Amino acid sequence: MITIALEGVNKIYPGVTENQVLFDINLSFESNSCIAIVGESGSGKSTLMNIMGILDTPTSGEVIIDESPVSSMNKKQLAGLRNSAIGFVFQFHYLLPEFTVKENVLMPHLIRESQASKQAEERARSLLDMVGILRLENKMPQQISGGEQQRTAIARALMNSPRIVLADEPTGNLDSVTTQKVCGIFRDIKERFHTTFIVVTHDRSVASHTDRIVEVKDGRVISDTINEPGLPA
Repeated sequence: MITIALEGVNKIYPGVTENQVLFDINLSFESNSCIAIVGESGSGKSTLMNIMGILDTPTSGEVIIDESPVSSMNKKQLAGLRNSAIGFVFQFHYLLPEFTVKENVLMPHLIRESQASKQAEERARSLLDMVGILRLENKMPQQISGGEQQRTAIARALMNSPRIVLADEPTGNLDSVTTQKVCGIFRDIKERFHTTFIVVTHDRSVASHTDRIVEVKDGRVISDTINEPGLPA
């Protein structure tokens, strides 16, 4: 089943001279798949992720999520879709320093609800257990390591059971050992929840852990290949 598709997506930033950063992108991503979008800095891969995450809009073309065209939705519908269907993991964890690890994980739920239900509390703890840091649930972000902060961010991204998880350079600030552990968590998430997991990265070792590698250069898709996880990308 296709969870997200891009049809003829172009992105142009206006200015004294127009700057086109994406050119006629046509891609679709199935559920229960883990995809890497790779490319050098400035290739357009982060812009592509922002458009898939409904954080930015294409100049032309269409983004379709769960068979629904995004362009037909109003701001409230877009916000609801973003909160319920998409989870985000970024290079910088963006944890709220005044809240505990568990409270940070609960944030996507609290955006939708005024307070955390018992079921939500149990889910947050279950997710922390899944990523191996339940023991840190009452710690503050500044009291844990960078790798533990990234695991917290991964658990937070899963809080509302999203069908799509978008990860933008999620291992950029991690050492090689922690990077391997995070890649393993990504694959475990895919298998457990049948999630569409899209990782934007310039790191070929991270891409080697995915099922499919899409390469972007100068705003265009130049290759789209099936990958056997664990082999060099």
